[in-house]
Amino acid sequence: MFFAPTIIRLVELNATVRLLCLSAGNYYNQGTQRKKELLNSCALLGIPASHVTILDQKELPDDPSAEWRISLISSLIRKHVRSHSSNMVLTFDGRGVSGHANHTAIHEAVSHLASTGQVTDDCCLLSLDTVGLFRKYLSFLELPVSWLWPSALCCVTGPRGYARAKAAMFCHVTQILWFRHLYIFFSRYMFINTFQMLPRGPRNLKIY
Repeated sequence: MFFAPTIIRLVELNATVRLLCLSAGNYYNQGTQRKKELLNSCALLGIPASHVTILDQKELPDDPSAEWRISLISSLIRKHVRSHSSNMVLTFDGRGVSGHANHTAIHEAVSHLASTGQVTDDCCLLSLDTVGLFRKYLSFLELPVSWLWPSALCCVTGPRGYARAKAAMFCHVTQILWFRHLYIFFSRYMFINTFQMLPRGPRNLKIY
């Protein structure tokens, strides 16, 4: 929903992309269906099912009012990164794009890994920029602002990439409410991603 431009570009560059999902999305008792939707969406974006890990732990419920334990999330992410020798981790920033508590908890966990040096020095940790509501819905018109905005990494997708991102979004049938149609057609996150470094790794990296 938020990272499609980056995923598409990395796949185009033949990078090995893996997705770690910390919840089955069972807030409305639709967890089984939402797992299938995620796998279908990832397939369209170029991530095979064998590279998708979906966790379903009672300590990490899909619930915006639940407080996820940072130490547990950190441990799970660290284990995943080390087991696959990952050299880049992309996650949310402190505002979680939509302000969802589960998103912000993930940011806190990755920030903890960065600040305590629990991942190798060659693993770059990046957080996706949350922008204001006006910029969020400028669609591709937001590109000049994003390009001038200081960022560690910037990914932009063209018409083909947008078509793939849109198709991937429509895989999430249980989540396509009326306002998501507005998101799909107008959100800058369907076209552009900018990231900030969680202090380690290379700077001023741009992917077109």
